[in-house]
Amino acid sequence: MTNSIFQFGQKLPEYEVPVLNERAVRASAGILFFLALICFMNAWLTGNFQPTRVFVVSFLIEFTIRIFINPRFAPIMILGEWAVRKQQPEWAGAPQKRFAWAIGFVLAATMLYLVVLNNVIGPINLIICSMCLTLLFFETAFGICIGCKIYNMFNKEKAQHCPGGVCKMLSNQMPSAKLSQVILVTAFAFAVAGIAQWVYSTAPKRAAEFEQPVAAQPAVPVDPAEAERCKVPDFAKAIGHEEKWKLHNNCK
Repeated sequence: MTNSIFQFGQKLPEYEVPVLNERAVRASAGILFFLALICFMNAWLTGNFQPTRVFVVSFLIEFTIRIFINPRFAPIMILGEWAVRKQQPEWAGAPQKRFAWAIGFVLAATMLYLVVLNNVIGPINLIICSMCLTLLFFETAFGICIGCKIYNMFNKEKAQHCPGGVCKMLSNQMPSAKLSQVILVTAFAFAVAGIAQWVYSTAPKRAAEFEQPVAAQPAVPVDPAEAERCKVPDFAKAIGHEEKWKLHNNCK
């Protein structure tokens, strides 16, 4: 095994391409997903974008080290490797991972420009954050690297040494869902929908018991400039995002 400071992946004699420990990659993706979800919910529910800004800068530093220096020196990768240090390594091809991480790097750089440097708030942020969360979730929960699949679409040399052996697995070898399983999943979904309908239908009655009368507030003069700034744009109204838009822009 040969390694250097500026290197992407480990070079092992039994593999023809550099490889990464897939278990550490998934663990680091899980850590990032957890942190990203906290920041996303802070911004979505409370309109507080400060954790998101901190996370975007940290995410960009992490992926800069991974891609341009060495994944071994990336802080979150180190934590991931430490978390799975007692597990047998599962080696996966590094080239497709570098391509997938480059997608994350581009998304993070875009968020840096929009949210951190220019304080832009709008649907584009929501789309980019959702894309990041989706990529991280599929990686950590299912071991599915969406970026690696995109890699195969743009490279003549297909990805090698994929987690779970999916690179070499033929379509007829993949297990298909049985009818009984489909019926069980469908029945479960309907049961959850019924429970949710019952819970939501009873919630207003219970919440009303704890409601307290609100004292009338004196009228405050409205600043025309502030009123113009807080005018909800049409796109927010179209997607039913009016109240959230006001929250995110500190408007009442």
